[in-house]
Amino acid sequence: MTRGRIRAKLRRSHLYTFGCLKPSTTEEAPHPLQGPGFSRTVYCNQPLLHDKRPLLYCKNDISTTKYNVITFFPKALFEQFRRVANIYFLLAACLSASPISPFSPLSMIAPLAFVVGLSMAKEALEDSRRFVQDVKVNRRKVNRHKGDGIFGPRSWQNIMVGDVVKVNKDQFFPADLLLLSSSYEDGICYVETMNLDGETNLKVKRSLEATMTLDNDEVFKDFTGTIQCEDPNPNLYTFVGNLDYERQIYPLDPSQILLRDSKLRNTDYIYGVAIFTGHDSKVMQNSTKSPSKRSTIEKKMDYIIYTLFTVLILISVISSIGFIFKTKYQAPKWWYLRPDNIEYQYDPNKVGVAGMSHLITALILYGYLIPISLYVSIEVVKVLQATFINQDIQMYDEETGTPADARTSNLNEELGQVDTILSDKTGTLTCNQMDFLKCSIAGTAYGVRSSEVEVAAAKQMASDHEDQESDLSNFPMPKSKARISWDNVRKAEEIELETVVTSKGDEDQKHAIKGFGFEDDRLMNCNWLQEPNADDLLMFFRILAVCHTAIPELNEETGVYTYEAESPDEGAFLVAAREFGFEFCRRTQSSIFIHERFSASRKVVEREYKLLNLLDFTSKRKRMSVIVRDEEGSLFLFCKGADSIIFDRLSKNGKHYLEATTRHLNEYGEAGLRTLALAYRKLDEQEYTAWNNEFQKAKAAVGADRDSMLERVSDMMEKGLILVGATAVEDKLQKGVPQCIDNLAQAGLKIWVLTGDKMETAINIGFACSLLRQGMKQICITTPVSDSVATDVKQGIKDNILNQITNGSQMIKLEKDPHAAFALIIDGKTLTYALEDDMKLLFLGLAVDCASVICCRVSPKQKALVTRLVKQGSGKTTLAIGDGANDVGMIQEADIGVGISGVEGSDG
Repeated sequence: MTRGRIRAKLRRSHLYTFGCLKPSTTEEAPHPLQGPGFSRTVYCNQPLLHDKRPLLYCKNDISTTKYNVITFFPKALFEQFRRVANIYFLLAACLSASPISPFSPLSMIAPLAFVVGLSMAKEALEDSRRFVQDVKVNRRKVNRHKGDGIFGPRSWQNIMVGDVVKVNKDQFFPADLLLLSSSYEDGICYVETMNLDGETNLKVKRSLEATMTLDNDEVFKDFTGTIQCEDPNPNLYTFVGNLDYERQIYPLDPSQILLRDSKLRNTDYIYGVAIFTGHDSKVMQNSTKSPSKRSTIEKKMDYIIYTLFTVLILISVISSIGFIFKTKYQAPKWWYLRPDNIEYQYDPNKVGVAGMSHLITALILYGYLIPISLYVSIEVVKVLQATFINQDIQMYDEETGTPADARTSNLNEELGQVDTILSDKTGTLTCNQMDFLKCSIAGTAYGVRSSEVEVAAAKQMASDHEDQESDLSNFPMPKSKARISWDNVRKAEEIELETVVTSKGDEDQKHAIKGFGFEDDRLMNCNWLQEPNADDLLMFFRILAVCHTAIPELNEETGVYTYEAESPDEGAFLVAAREFGFEFCRRTQSSIFIHERFSASRKVVEREYKLLNLLDFTSKRKRMSVIVRDEEGSLFLFCKGADSIIFDRLSKNGKHYLEATTRHLNEYGEAGLRTLALAYRKLDEQEYTAWNNEFQKAKAAVGADRDSMLERVSDMMEKGLILVGATAVEDKLQKGVPQCIDNLAQAGLKIWVLTGDKMETAINIGFACSLLRQGMKQICITTPVSDSVATDVKQGIKDNILNQITNGSQMIKLEKDPHAAFALIIDGKTLTYALEDDMKLLFLGLAVDCASVICCRVSPKQKALVTRLVKQGSGKTTLAIGDGANDVGMIQEADIGVGISGVEGSDG
């Protein structure tokens, strides 16, 4: 059977370390699954056994609606009668059925029924849209094993626990699956999890060695197995279970689990067996019910109704008192009322009954003091506003064909009441599409194109100078100050002019090469061979082309290779290497092939690099390395990573370019660019052999400390490096972001940006998008550097942060300029302390006095906590906007949530 173009007998298991590497010689012991929480039993390829209890698990159809056919009327009626006015009208309608009512019951019941019915119809319409989306998901197709080795399409909603499914490239997984095999011989597959955690880098999953041979349809004819595992839970990053297959028990861990709503990438197909379906799946366990939000105006109207109702009762009571007085003392004298045959509500001898009867009549008669038509008008206006939002051509995305979608019309009027906007950065303010823009090699900076941050800074400086010149044109200036000012402006104009020349002159080329915004003739068209440090340049290009985990794909129409990489940065590096003449073209079982070009004649030489070990990137390591053998037999370790990590691992002889590279990295950071340092080390054969033996022992280790052993052994090799240079890539701003933020700021809105970037990058992006402006005073709150976890040290850190917050608040209070603007910048570690109960109100007090707030290095949970603090602490209307599933908590916490379709996924 054909195994796919990417397959190509590619074996990767001995390359991957840490979380995605299988011990090569021994199996881990099966997990002891006992006690509560580990009761799930799955019979693989035998779904009919799960048709009855105790193995009857939930179906695979999902529902994200607020209502269903049974609960719609009770739930919707409850929502309607949360409004005080509707309760009043209901009581009035009930009273109108009494014989003393001045109106017919129909005149009171009909308006109430119309208002409630219209509102319920609106709720039904909005919930029907969620229902349509659910149906669309539930009716997605996936190939399922029907029997006798035959696979056929079946709807997601009909997938059962135990079903074996075949998922093809770029398809979503229909349920939480156990990975059995893939189009790669070693059972490796790449998974995109942006809809789960907002991360755009690909994750590597691997199957058990025992099931790797289940790689075609026919072999599943006789396949059976039993899985014992944990019960459904919301933890995305853990899984405990055992597979009983061919009379042997194999332990399972998260690296074999494919989660629903993640997507298969860079892999032709995989086979998997459904473990958790529908609402048992981890993504649905993490989902929250659609919140029922009420607008501020609606809540305020309730208080107005209370006031009007109080006035109504007061008027009715006064009227009833007057009626009692008239009935008792004057009615007997009115002979024309026939006092001898009077009705009980006018009987002078029963003034209590008469008074109560009149009170009820007065309440109904004066009831129009509370206008029911007001609610009718508001409901109609809201529905029409939502329709206009959906049809707004200015909110239509032509690239993806996505219009705006107002999923609720209850919050329309809140858009005009927003006081604070909390926004994600990556993918929301920026495009999350990386362009290789600049680099530093052998102490020399290359790349003349300006970043958007530099352009924005230049324009701002020029604008500030014009304002200053107009204000001070009639006043003499000291010559030194004038010279400094003009120097700054001249520098800004040079940057701006340089940008115009370089960007407009090659605009077509820029758009033609996605991921490559670099421009410098010294490196292009093999001109780098004329540079004084050509050997270092050659090593730099080879590190870019070899040190990665990407898969090349040849575009047959253009003849150009594109790359499926684990991150946008890595893809940009490979595009840059290709444009410099070092094109990564093929990956086999243990080799990487590069087309290297050393002349402008386009003649290329294919070089093979034997890939011996790959030390993968993790958030803790902040670096990745490959150990390769070139065609001359030399051994090299190529390494790329965060500059602070690489610099600590340099040899004494490897710091020749350290000072110049550090200076360039600081400049790149100020320009809002993302940076990485590149280094290498030439290895001795005996040293490598000894290290590799230790590395193989660590790989084969069994136990919880296996990962730490691998990290320790890897760290032994990643020392004594020689610095070559650094890269700088740009994450471009979305179109119109600076103008939008500037307009919002002028309207008096406070803007918070919550990002995972480091502080320097976030500050520079802030200037680029007009969140920070020249002349704005910055208050930076950071945590003193300390690795200790002692209680007294933590208390000292808290005191330090408290002191910084107090000083910041004092600075704002003492500011004499009424037009002065402040910006608060705080990192995630400091935010952990600032959000504690004894400090959060002080932090909020400082933050709300600032025009802009930037929170750096924040986690998804911190985003939600900050949003909750602003909403509850300030009492003002908040709006949250994001494009990734990691922004959902923030969006749901805010009064108004805006989810956008972006690179990180899409929010509901």
